[in-house]
Amino acid sequence: MVYKKMLKRGLAAALSFAMVFSLAGCGGGTDKQGGNETKAASGTQAAASTSPEDEASGESYDPLGAYADTVTLAIGRGTVQNAKLPDGASYENNAYNDWVLDRLNVKCVNAFEAMEGEDYDRQVSLAMASEDLPDVMIVGRDILDELVENDLLEDLTESYNNYASDYIKGIYDSYEGRCLESAMFDGKIMALPSTNPDDAPGQVWIRQDWLDKLNLVVDADGNKCITREELEMVAKEFVEKDPGNSGNPVGMAFSYTMDGSNNLGIGAINASFGAFQQQWFQNSDGTVYSGSTTPEMKESLAFLADLFDKGLVDPQFGTRTWEDITALMTNGQTGISFGVWHIPDWLLSNVKSMDPEAQYTSFALEDENGKVNAPHSNAAGSYVVVRKGYENPEAVVKLINLFHDERVTSKTLDTDAPAVAEYEAAGVDGSVRPLRVEINSSTSLLDDFHSIVSCVNGEITLEDMPTLESKNMVGCIQRYNEDPKTTDVIDWSRYHSRMDGIGLIDTLTKQNSFSWVEPLYLGTTDTEKSNGANLDKLEEETFIKIITGELAIDAFDTFVENWNSQGGAQICEEMAAKLQ
Repeated sequence: MVYKKMLKRGLAAALSFAMVFSLAGCGGGTDKQGGNETKAASGTQAAASTSPEDEASGESYDPLGAYADTVTLAIGRGTVQNAKLPDGASYENNAYNDWVLDRLNVKCVNAFEAMEGEDYDRQVSLAMASEDLPDVMIVGRDILDELVENDLLEDLTESYNNYASDYIKGIYDSYEGRCLESAMFDGKIMALPSTNPDDAPGQVWIRQDWLDKLNLVVDADGNKCITREELEMVAKEFVEKDPGNSGNPVGMAFSYTMDGSNNLGIGAINASFGAFQQQWFQNSDGTVYSGSTTPEMKESLAFLADLFDKGLVDPQFGTRTWEDITALMTNGQTGISFGVWHIPDWLLSNVKSMDPEAQYTSFALEDENGKVNAPHSNAAGSYVVVRKGYENPEAVVKLINLFHDERVTSKTLDTDAPAVAEYEAAGVDGSVRPLRVEINSSTSLLDDFHSIVSCVNGEITLEDMPTLESKNMVGCIQRYNEDPKTTDVIDWSRYHSRMDGIGLIDTLTKQNSFSWVEPLYLGTTDTEKSNGANLDKLEEETFIKIITGELAIDAFDTFVENWNSQGGAQICEEMAAKLQ
């Protein structure tokens, strides 16, 4: 099996081939599958698409058209603990499935139930081995490749083109091919991916109360970016003057896992050099390389080694656990933390709980050109697949329309589907929905942020907020604004993750400060499966030794040679082959 990478224009052409005519609105009509009469679908702004022959015959495709005869959909269901199921409800009998039956006349049953993780993966493997797949299930990239290779999946191209609502198509289009393209094989849509809006960049969270205490000024121009020199200066001042009065200050502490993570990792520093650890890229000549083996990575390691030598990096770097680093933060030993926009919600909140005076400000680390280098995240997460031979594959597309268009965009869900609205308000886990995927536009993070800001400023009302979560955020931020000094930790964390964390991303976007790069997300190759763990261990051990000074920086060149000879070069070749 060869995965065909299509250009953006090629993707657009493939998706528009079957969409010659567009029907405005969502009125009733005749469902193409089996000629079933459909009921009119309300509550969506989507337009249905038809092919020329269907236009001539008077048939139309309704994105939310109900079947005249009940259609059964057997689901391979992943479950979670503490899903907040209401009394009497189960993963098969619940308000979500009742809504599907009422709206679409589709009866959702469970082919199997298994706890997400190893148990679920085992059930999927058993189903594949016996070639007895459920009608629909959710899989990762590697399983998708295997299912396609063994011709076990239904081609969803026609179902998507004809039945996906305009809203859903707009979401996928917002990724400019990076999402839906990953599910295309030989020009055919073989799965429908969940989406991952970009979470970049890795941010530097600095104790603002310590900056104020020491009269330190960073980001003098107010563009929310700091240089590596400013970062080093702040770390030096915090170590020498110990504003947390800990008696044992630490400049910067990093997790020992050398995966380039943005959470307590070295990712932000790497990115400022244009280095992207354990991510794959394609050269103009078609060859593939690892971001861990580039000259830019060597520069970043040299910088980190210099910081370590100056006493500005944790002297126990390479051995600290997450719990250890959290303790350094809560004990007032370190005031510089690295993480994505939402770490106030689950990490910095711990510091605030221990020290009511703690305040943080987030910054981006810029390169020598004043740009913030950021890799696009994997736009596709998991994949919704339909077994080959299932008679109504468009039913899966309709489910996605129902839950990720109508449920999200409807302003009358409280009256149209009160039981569903109650589930949403109660925080019932998303796994209870028939298909546990999230499908959001590439700009959804900033879109929600702008709505929150507009509502806090009184420009729109709570009723105009797009999601329940964003409504809740408005309340947290308003309570924080009323009295920042006495607000509770939850409101404090929600304020800072949104107004500081996402606010930073918004500022950088408006300033055109980002310099985006596009890694490859192609799944795991055969050699990566067999040699990947050893290569990761080689990388981790070498990088830690270089940073701590146990090895000289030139040891990086030897690492690259060993990495290539021990399977890295073969992995690059296998990935390049996937792109042919």
